[in-house]
Amino acid sequence: MNELSPIEKQHIQFVSNFQDLISLPFLGETNAMCWSRSLVGDFSEIVDQFELNDTMKVIELEELRSLQLSEHGQLAREILLNDFKLLSDYGASPVLNIIKSYEEDASNPFFPTDVYSFHVDRSPIPTDTFLCTYLGESSEILPNSKAIQKVLVPEIIAELKTTYHIKDQEFDDFITEHFFDLHYQATANFQPIQLGNGHIWKLAVDHPERKVPPCIHRAPKEKDQKRLLLIC
Repeated sequence: MNELSPIEKQHIQFVSNFQDLISLPFLGETNAMCWSRSLVGDFSEIVDQFELNDTMKVIELEELRSLQLSEHGQLAREILLNDFKLLSDYGASPVLNIIKSYEEDASNPFFPTDVYSFHVDRSPIPTDTFLCTYLGESSEILPNSKAIQKVLVPEIIAELKTTYHIKDQEFDDFITEHFFDLHYQATANFQPIQLGNGHIWKLAVDHPERKVPPCIHRAPKEKDQKRLLLIC
């Protein structure tokens, strides 16, 4: 990862092992935690063994174990299986995806609500989001001080009310029900923080007991290379 600015350092905490990643709480302005790693192995060899009939594929563990791989491919597989076990033993439900692209929200050109939009995750129970990109473009995050909730932008408020014929007294309930309140936009001239490849991240989720603001993030626009992503 590139050298972080002071404001980015306030937002992100780095740890050196999985136990710290799952046990250390978010404090103050920190709502993203990273177990920074340099991985070995050929993850592209694993991705290349699967044909995608759609834009995404979930790799089941049985499929992963059955692959005939070179030595470098086997090293990559062992990392995937170990990360999957670490998160499963912790109580999470990891999913390993090959991603060509996500479905985009074409219904609201002025306010798309797909994963390419900066957003926060919300849960009714205390939890965190874990993810690791092994191959391809990585997810991006924003410090909360460098983002604004879209439903606080006057022009967007007016557009929503006009498009959906919402009365003022119905607005708050409407945006929550349709998840518009989860989406953000970056302030001018701020570049998102790329999460990089091989690192396991823990991102704060919006839930009733959360003491820090939820982490604002988005999926990257895929390029020619497919992504290999573990998420839960």
